[in-house]
Amino acid sequence: MHLKQAHNKKTGRTYLSIVQSYRDKEKGYSSAKTIEKIGYLDDLQKIYDDPISHFKNIVAEKNLQSIQESAEYTIKFNKNQILEKGTSNRKNYGYIAILKILTELGLERFLINRRQATKFEYNTSTIMKLLIISRILSPGSKKRAFDEREKYFDFEGNKKFDLVSIYRALSHFSKLSKDIQLLIHNRVSKHYGRKTNLVYYDITNYYFEIDKEDDLRKKGYSKENKRSPIVQLGLSMDEEGIPISYELFPGNESEKLHLRPAVSELIRKYDFSRIITVADSAQNTGNNIYYLEQAKQGYVFSQSIAGGSEEFKNYVTSEDGYTWFEKQYKRKSRVCRREITVDFLRGNKTYKKKVLVDQRQIVFYSEKYAKRAREKREAVIKKAHLIVNNPGAYTSATSFGALKYVKNVEVDKKTGEIKEAKGKPLFDFHKLQEEEKYDGYYSIVTNVFDEGKDTSKFDDDAIIGMYRGLWKIEDCFRVSKSDLESRPVFLSREERIEAHFLICFISLVIIRLLQKRTNNTYSAEKLIEAMNNISCTQEESNLFLFDHRCDVSDALGKALNLDFTKKRMTRADIKNNLAGAKK
Repeated sequence: MHLKQAHNKKTGRTYLSIVQSYRDKEKGYSSAKTIEKIGYLDDLQKIYDDPISHFKNIVAEKNLQSIQESAEYTIKFNKNQILEKGTSNRKNYGYIAILKILTELGLERFLINRRQATKFEYNTSTIMKLLIISRILSPGSKKRAFDEREKYFDFEGNKKFDLVSIYRALSHFSKLSKDIQLLIHNRVSKHYGRKTNLVYYDITNYYFEIDKEDDLRKKGYSKENKRSPIVQLGLSMDEEGIPISYELFPGNESEKLHLRPAVSELIRKYDFSRIITVADSAQNTGNNIYYLEQAKQGYVFSQSIAGGSEEFKNYVTSEDGYTWFEKQYKRKSRVCRREITVDFLRGNKTYKKKVLVDQRQIVFYSEKYAKRAREKREAVIKKAHLIVNNPGAYTSATSFGALKYVKNVEVDKKTGEIKEAKGKPLFDFHKLQEEEKYDGYYSIVTNVFDEGKDTSKFDDDAIIGMYRGLWKIEDCFRVSKSDLESRPVFLSREERIEAHFLICFISLVIIRLLQKRTNNTYSAEKLIEAMNNISCTQEESNLFLFDHRCDVSDALGKALNLDFTKKRMTRADIKNNLAGAKK
């Protein structure tokens, strides 16, 4: 085989193809047949630095593979041979599964086109590929990703970029964040038929081990009781648990402010029509409800019972209207007109106004939830009694919610220390009794009602089922923080921090798509473990030995049309398979 360069004098363009020469016995002369059509040279130059050299190398590999396919290997070795210090012949091959999904997402082509527009000297698509693969299989700093690049075949002998290039590329990636998120959504919709009628939204935060704040990293409420500056991340997710989009905002901003911009962007840029937004009680505000009502969008929110009106509390605790299901669970619902408080703008000033909305309220009680609430509160009560006896031994960070049961103490806003106020510290039994009244009760509010003849489409069970889907977004945060180690962040510049979370977002999407492709049978942890274990050791200069196969690797191979069952493969086999994954 050889690379053919056919030049057209009329157009001035050169077409590349791979051809095989052979002897035509019937006609008595040599001829050639096209093995693979590649494309026009000028188009290929937009993708490859040197297309001719690139495809000549591919042809050479194909020729070598052709020779080796029928060859048997005889391996001779010296059992006393010494392993040289610094030797590392171990290579990962499982990352080919990640390449398959990356190709579906069209990220490489997108970055190549953007690189041409900005005239970057280094290959940003290759850098992004390395950072994503490393984030999934070996999460750590960007330096670690660069140092470990040689264990992936795609980056052997890399001379296209250095560590400085990676940091510079991060600033470039941050500018493309919105476009990349939209690209990924469109590709997921195309290849996987994303359902967009139900959107889950939640917010988490990430702390930074620094003392000084900046424009993005601000001190605010930390869900992990950290006093360090934090960054908040709002995530939108579809009903299958696949992320749609995300947004970063400073740690000192109220999370209640960011649902409306997120929904607005989905409608405006992502072409969503009517959606039902599912979120926890933090987003259950008058402003959010009014916005969604005016935009003719649906919502399903949890409702704090203790924070509700007296009329609502009485409705919840009254036995009237409940239907029992066995002896552990009861439920009731109603449609009512509720008064909410909404902020309006008049000139440069904000004023509040009462607005009436129709709302469906679903209330249920579970003995299991009641038991869980009592057990969860038990440790907090013990801590509260300890604070009563010795308030100076604790701070707001170490009180873990126990302060709400302690009277006559105050917290130093600067240090967080707990001090005695007027009078002796006392345990607040009235507060405890008031909370215990609502143990096991849960409430969901929505503006989604039964529609048409299909009364089961949005019945109480359907609404409760929608809300319970929120666990998937919590799992997204868990996977991001634990399996992908999105924290700690070893970066300080804002645009580089933004790029870091973009890489984590793309990695999370890939993991979720791999789970979907394998019928959601395996956890993210199991998939990552399997891809890491699909590795090989170099036996000879051109031969690699594989030593791992399991149910998960078989499932990945079947789902992605990849063969992870071979014990040995030549370098040409591996390279050819990797090239095929990118098509």
